[in-house]
Amino acid sequence: MEEYLSEKEQWEWLKSQVRENATSVVLAVAVVIIAVAGWRWWQARNDGARVAASDTYAQMVKSLGDRGKALAALGVLERDYPSTPYADQGRLLAARIYVDDGELDRAATELTAVMQGSKDHDLSLVARARLARVQIAQGKAEAAIATLDGAGKDTGAFAATWHEIRGDALLARSDRAGALREYRLAQSTAVEQPSELLSLKIADLASDAPAPAAASIAAADAASGNVSR
Repeated sequence: MEEYLSEKEQWEWLKSQVRENATSVVLAVAVVIIAVAGWRWWQARNDGARVAASDTYAQMVKSLGDRGKALAALGVLERDYPSTPYADQGRLLAARIYVDDGELDRAATELTAVMQGSKDHDLSLVARARLARVQIAQGKAEAAIATLDGAGKDTGAFAATWHEIRGDALLARSDRAGALREYRLAQSTAVEQPSELLSLKIADLASDAPAPAAASIAAADAASGNVSR
């Protein structure tokens, strides 16, 4: 008795398998074709949505001189493309419009929406920082500090910005020593060259700080490992 089938027997066996499983094979192939076609359609749809959202955001930017048109474009982004990053960027731009017009409550609403809802972590941090600045302008220094604290320690490249805004909030509370400490931390943790404004803030507070307080601030900086370079 032969251990293996002959070539003819193997061919006959293969044909019988094809006949017996033809329906399953055809169905499997059809499922694969439908899945691939569906994936390509979904990609094309998403690509088209992103392009359209980008164009709408560009229109919003161009319409900054016309508040009505700019906010109308934001409405389109929020209605038709809410899951795209352009909707979040549109809200940030709307917040800027509201700030320029002195409507800080509306600006805070837009910034809070991005801070809480954006899938982009960095964009969420940008919104959080701007919200804290708006809250300081509203006379809500404590709320600004709470907003900053809400990010935890995961501020990444925004660490210097966090220290500077916290310094602004402390200064609004008349805590000049605390503000100076935060400004110095902002200066020492800055990824890029610190702004001239930050340097002016430090110089202004340091010029009239009592010697003991200045020494205490320097000691605190040294203890935290954030000595200015």
